[in-house]
Amino acid sequence: MEADWPKGYKLGQRKFITVLDKMIIKDLIKTLLSVLMVIVVIIVSRKFIRILDDAISGQVSNDTLLSILGLKTIVAAVEFLPVALFMAVLMVMGKMYRDHEMSAVFSAGGGAGILYRGLFLLVFPLTLMIVGLSLYVAPWAESEVDKLMQKSEESADQRGIAEGKFTEFSQGDLIFYVEKIDADKKMHKVFVQNSQHGNLAVINAEVAQFKDLTDGRYIFFENGEQVKGLPGTLNYVIERFAEYAVRIEAKVSAAIIHRQSLNVELLWDSKDRVYIAELQRRFSIPLGALLLSFIAVPLAQISPRGGVYGNMLVGFLIYFSYGNLIRVSEGWVINQTIPPWLGAVGVDLLLLLVGGFMLARLYGWQWLLIKAKGWVF
Repeated sequence: MEADWPKGYKLGQRKFITVLDKMIIKDLIKTLLSVLMVIVVIIVSRKFIRILDDAISGQVSNDTLLSILGLKTIVAAVEFLPVALFMAVLMVMGKMYRDHEMSAVFSAGGGAGILYRGLFLLVFPLTLMIVGLSLYVAPWAESEVDKLMQKSEESADQRGIAEGKFTEFSQGDLIFYVEKIDADKKMHKVFVQNSQHGNLAVINAEVAQFKDLTDGRYIFFENGEQVKGLPGTLNYVIERFAEYAVRIEAKVSAAIIHRQSLNVELLWDSKDRVYIAELQRRFSIPLGALLLSFIAVPLAQISPRGGVYGNMLVGFLIYFSYGNLIRVSEGWVINQTIPPWLGAVGVDLLLLLVGGFMLARLYGWQWLLIKAKGWVF
């Protein structure tokens, strides 16, 4: 067999996706899904406790509880995809070192390029997907949460009724007390102090129930009496009724729009530094996934006795430092401490330099210079 192969022979014979690439991609997908699921469950559980507390106090409707939880899950999954991918790469590469698979790759003439090839066959498409999720899907989910929370706030008064508890409606104009509530929401032994429209009245009724009509929501009382008059005077009127209705004034709350829920088109056209910082934060999510994956390959080099998680602690420190620097850079852009262009690229360039230093430490500065010359020239 001739040793002098024609130029380009190996490139022409090699498959686009090799067996090693398939192995790395398969292990990365399984590990990524597992890590992301654990992180999202932890983060969303903490948020769900706060939402559940609001639901118990009547600030959030039970009908929208699961919707808010699902939307918060989408937002958390997008935000924590970079760290999940980072941890997945560390675990998969660390396992390959522990099982001596890396020794087989290196002895066959493979190097960092072979590892990065298999890794970025998954990371590049995933990064493009994260761009869409970060710029469009996560803001949409945040916007829907804002709408649901506003709707719940407007109807919060009417959900606060509980047995043996005084409840205020219409900003204190209507004070309600109920002795018993049936499963069908019918209330028994009801006491109401009504001071709407400048008139003061006290209502006692055997039964009361909310009803929605075309012109608003009403409380319908059955079999009771109403006392009208001014406190401290003898000028009052007692009326007995079989049925009586009181309209509940709709509570209008100001719409609160967070910058996380704004459309990317609005952020892109704005000169406001707050909006610029928000746009940079959204772009930092896919860039973080790309750069953290780049760092994970040299960081994963461990001693076979070190176990799969040998460099996990260093990985967590790198991620937390990167995340904190992103937030600090965002604050500096808003406060005009640094120019917007530096906020957009400063932290990512620093992370790229850290990755280059790790590669040089692993393979040597001479190897890195040779590769750099090959890429440039």
